This record gives sequence, C-alpha cells and structure tokens, in this order.
Amino acid sequence: MKVGIIGAGSIGLLFAAYLSRVFEVTIYTRTHEQTEEINNYGIVLKKQGEQTKSIIKALPMNAWKGHEDLTIIAVKQYQLQTIMEKIKELPTVPGNLLFLQNGMGHLKQLDCIPLTNIFVGSVEHGALKENRYTVTHNGEAVTKVAVFKGDPTLLFELISSAPLEFPLVFKEDYYNTLLSKLVVNAVINPLTAILKVENGELIKNQYYFKVLKNLYAEISFILNLDNTEEQFRQIITICKNTSANRSSMLKDIEADRMTEVDAILGFILDEADKKNRKAPQVENLYYLIKGKEMIKGEYA
Repeated sequence: MKVGIIGAGSIGLLFAAYLSRVFEVTIYTRTHEQTEEINNYGIVLKKQGEQTKSIIKALPMNAWKGHEDLTIIAVKQYQLQTIMEKIKELPTVPGNLLFLQNGMGHLKQLDCIPLTNIFVGSVEHGALKENRYTVTHNGEAVTKVAVFKGDPTLLFELISSAPLEFPLVFKEDYYNTLLSKLVVNAVINPLTAILKVENGELIKNQYYFKVLKNLYAEISFILNLDNTEEQFRQIITICKNTSANRSSMLKDIEADRMTEVDAILGFILDEADKKNRKAPQVENLYYLIKGKEMIKGEYA
C-alpha cells in the first residue's frame, strides 16, 4: 500500500516513522527546508532511550496529487482549508482520506468532499517534534479510527497491516469516538495552556483539580454525556500517564502559534448555543486562549 502523509508536525512524523516499516510512505511538508532535511537525514524516532531512523521520501505539500492508496491528513484543524482547496483542484478526488485533527470543528468540512472514502481518527499517543526530522514518542497508546463515510475496506487493510507497536483500533461510531477525545482535550488543553503547567499538575494541585472538575461538569452537561464517571476517570488517567507532558495547546502558545481552540472549545460553544445552555467556564477559557493568540512574545 502506498501512503501519503500531509503534515510533518509531531503526529505526521510519528505516523511516517512507524508506517514506513510496512508501507511505502511519502510525507508532504509545509516548507522546502523540512523537505530537504527529511530527504537528507530520514526521520529519526526516539523512544525509551533508543533511536531509529527511517528513510522516507519527502515532498512539498503543493506536490501532492492524491495518487497514493491512502492519504493521512495530519495538519492542524485551522490549516485544513488549504487542504480542502487543494482537493478541489485535483483532477481526480483521492479515493481514501484519513483525517487526524483534534476537536470536532472539522466534521462539517468533510461533508464537502465528494465521492470518496473518508475516515477519521483519534490519536492518543504522546509525541514531541524536536526538530524538522526528529520526533520523540513519549506516550504509547493507540489510534482509534472510524468511517465518516464510504467503504471501510482499505481502513481494515491499514489496521491489519500496521506495526504491532503502533496499533490502530477500529470503532463503529465515529462521532462518539471523536467526542471522547474532544472532552479530554477541552478539559486538559486550555487549563494547562492558561496555567502554563504540565498535565499532571491539574490533579496534583488541589485547587487546579477543583477547576478541572467544575469545567468537566459544565462540558458534560452541554454535551449530554452518558458515561460521565467513566469519562472523568479517563481524564484523570491521562493526566497521570502524561504527567510530565505539555499539552499541544500549551506548546502552541509557547511557540506563538495559533491553537486549535476553535475546533475544541468553539465546537462546545456551538453545541451550547444550539441547546440554549449556559457555558460561562468554557466561554471564558475560549476568550482567554484567543487573547493569548493575539499577544506575541509573552508566553514565557
């Protein structure tokens, strides 16, 4: 199987490093500098003190023609519009696309892609991009994948052939699969970003933990969660298992980048508005993160 990966951030590099062990992988990068470095040095994967190198073909994003059997879209949610426009320009719509964005704000965009098999995924691994061609796998987990629309045949082939150390798990219900990850991101990411702390501090500090519980209660009410206790335990477990990790939203703010707050908290605010429910905590956090995005150079 030929696999294309659009986006060479931490998740794109991680998937390329593992999937290249069993598939022919081409990774498409945003900058020519990154293309050159990956072609020169390969992708270096660091894990538990060990280091491996994968020789992978890299091309700039504008060279993507959609000819691979499967294309994995690993860009941030706010970068998707460029990809959508690229798909419309292709002479033939790619047959199989797997989207790996945080949040759920991108689902309405996927409806606009015609005549193709569209899959979505929830990545639970921890990964840190050290430089343009090096990624650290610092939190082993799984990737949950589901069919958004179309035929799942190729998705099953991907799952069955993926390396054992990098498992993909099929889920029947794409909406609830993404919703579960959304809730985790909506609680952990904005709080760590505003407080400037590692994930574990949210449960170690008794006052931060009170805020976490209050925020979760509001989110679970807005989203009509059925398994509230189970979902809350999952958040606690993730905070423990990734206690030394810095959330993606915190890292984005520290690097003066845009965050995925619109796809995460923005989606919840839209749901609250539809149901005519108040969301004061979510709304305040949303505005605080948006305010941080406006300020450059003050994220020490």
